[in-house]
Amino acid sequence: MTDALVIHVAVPAPMDGTLDYLPPAGSAEPPAVGSRVRVPFGRRRVVGIVTGSGERPRVSGHRLRRIQEVLDTDPLLPAELLQLGLWAADYYHHPPGEVLTGFLPVPLRQGQPAERRPPEYWQLTETGRGTNLEALRRRAPRQAAVLERLAEAPEGLPVAALADLEGDWRSALRTLEQRDLLVRTTPRQSSATIAPPALNEAQQQAAEAIVESLGGFRAHLLEGVTGSGKTEVYLAAVDATLARGEQVLVLVPEIGLTPQLIERFNARVPGRVAVLHSALADGERRDAWLAAAAGDVDVLIGTRSALFTPLPRPGLFIVDEEHDASLKQQDGFRYNARDLAAVRARDVDRPLVLGSATPSLESLHNAEAGRYSLLDLPRRAGAARPPRMELLDIRGQPLDAGVARPVQERMQQHLDGHGQVLLFLNRRGFAPVLLCHDCGWIAGCPRCDARLTWHQHAHRLRCHHCGYERPVDRQCQECGSTDLRDVGQGTEKLEHALSARFPDHGVVRVDRDSTRRKGAMSDMLEQARRGEARILLGTQMLAKGHDLPDISLVAILDCDHGLFGSDFRAPERMAQLITQVAGRAGRRERPGEVLIQTHHPEHPLLDTLLREGYGRFARTMLTERREAALPPHTHMALIRSEAVDAEAPKAFLEAVREAGEAQCGDDVLLMGPVPAPMERRAGRYRAQLLLQAAQRSPLHALLRRLVPVLPDLPGARRARWSVDVDPQDML
Repeated sequence: MTDALVIHVAVPAPMDGTLDYLPPAGSAEPPAVGSRVRVPFGRRRVVGIVTGSGERPRVSGHRLRRIQEVLDTDPLLPAELLQLGLWAADYYHHPPGEVLTGFLPVPLRQGQPAERRPPEYWQLTETGRGTNLEALRRRAPRQAAVLERLAEAPEGLPVAALADLEGDWRSALRTLEQRDLLVRTTPRQSSATIAPPALNEAQQQAAEAIVESLGGFRAHLLEGVTGSGKTEVYLAAVDATLARGEQVLVLVPEIGLTPQLIERFNARVPGRVAVLHSALADGERRDAWLAAAAGDVDVLIGTRSALFTPLPRPGLFIVDEEHDASLKQQDGFRYNARDLAAVRARDVDRPLVLGSATPSLESLHNAEAGRYSLLDLPRRAGAARPPRMELLDIRGQPLDAGVARPVQERMQQHLDGHGQVLLFLNRRGFAPVLLCHDCGWIAGCPRCDARLTWHQHAHRLRCHHCGYERPVDRQCQECGSTDLRDVGQGTEKLEHALSARFPDHGVVRVDRDSTRRKGAMSDMLEQARRGEARILLGTQMLAKGHDLPDISLVAILDCDHGLFGSDFRAPERMAQLITQVAGRAGRRERPGEVLIQTHHPEHPLLDTLLREGYGRFARTMLTERREAALPPHTHMALIRSEAVDAEAPKAFLEAVREAGEAQCGDDVLLMGPVPAPMERRAGRYRAQLLLQAAQRSPLHALLRRLVPVLPDLPGARRARWSVDVDPQDML
């Protein structure tokens, strides 16, 4: 082998394309494509991914440097993932080295050996199965939580399935082991412990359509009303996939959804189930990633980054709650896991299932265009019936912490009938505004164009955008008055009011503040399932597919903000949120009821949503988007810029616009630059430039010419900038 052979390496740096290196000294063979290598990069040594080799270097030979170390004998990223990464880097216009190394768990990015520890599994002993959990919960709640979780899986659970538990659960594991209440076990292929229920006609048709497509690519959109049994359709398709000896990848939008899904799959799937999400320690994520890559996992359940896990026998890809905005990465490599799942499934010629009660307009558009097959589950499973929905006009009505009197009366009726009540308010804290009654001063964030929220329990004012906080002011900063008043309602104030109004019923508040501790949300939901909490209140965290069978009344206290939001997607998200929250009511035989407080009961979107359902609402929105030339009928990219200096972002984007207009024709429209809807955030001023086109190809052709020259434009060094293709958030 001569030194003329060069190796193409993608390094984790903000640069377009790959770099050329000479093979390691004394090497007889080039490193495998997809393997990791350690290379010199400037004055540093970094870990990169080999993407190929060639005979002719792209720079002069004397400037080439040698690979210092080959870290993998065999490819760590198989060809299909390498192809996906390079495709995604091109589509999202992000440096390929950052994309490909981002596919790896942190220890592997750092160059640690691709070796996994023996999997750690735990199982209850006979003594553990006979433990009095109620008594243990009072004196050792962490130990009780561990035993309770393991009691749900007689075959045993991987330690990763305990990662969401609160506090030092590892110490609890050791104590329970010493007491002979549980024991380490070896992972084995689980046998289904619960027989599958009989599918109704719609479920059966959906499952058969998916099973028939196994072995080839087909994208299915599973549109099922809340409670229609989408998970049972998934499980039927998973069983058929595993029978073919293939693997399944299931993506969920939130970590909070993983424990309950793991529980369902462990009880039903005759195979090895693993989990992969950010709550796991780095070593645990590496072990799960490598186990799946070795083919030792049959079903992998994870959040969006789990999409980049190697699967030697891929058979089926499932994206649950496909509409959820959490599937879009909002910083760094700004990818959409739902869309990349479709690309990966197509590349490996295997089916994809996108499931939701409230499908995104993009997916519905693809179904209408024939790119996806639409599978409909129009009715709830079993004896459950859709909840009765009612708009409540609160104009001129007295409100107690944001709750109208008719809602309180209805709550009492349901509680007296042994039902549970869920109140939804998408605003955490005690009050969103602290106001001086004498001069009108409002406590604002010094770093953002936002008001500070009063958190009474912590006696702090906090900014929910940048994290700034300070003690609550004792007097007005403008006039010195001590007559400071809280204005508006948050979940904390609502919790106080409900506890006073319904003292005999347990109240649980579920929001980002109350669930900060690891495992807190699982504990709260378990309280609700045991009936210890009769009233649940919280933010959109409660809308994420949780099965709470005894909830008979849902009250949505404020939906009006979504009717008039500045983002064109606000009505769609409002409708999805209302539908998802409403779907928590009446999920078993108990009838469900939904009350929606509003100051705009005559609003046509609310009227359509309540009278004809989300499906009709979404298709009405699709027509409006077509008439307004908005996605999914057109395609967008957003170039954002931010800087400490107020003028720098706009000045840079003006240069970007000039460069873009010089390179594009009439196929791409450049709009702006304009200040971001929240111009100042975390002490930096922000602006954005919108690129829009009727077709994808001219938009990407322009970006391919434009993005490489952005670092050289005037003002580029005075501002940070980023490119967001198919933006989901215009803020």
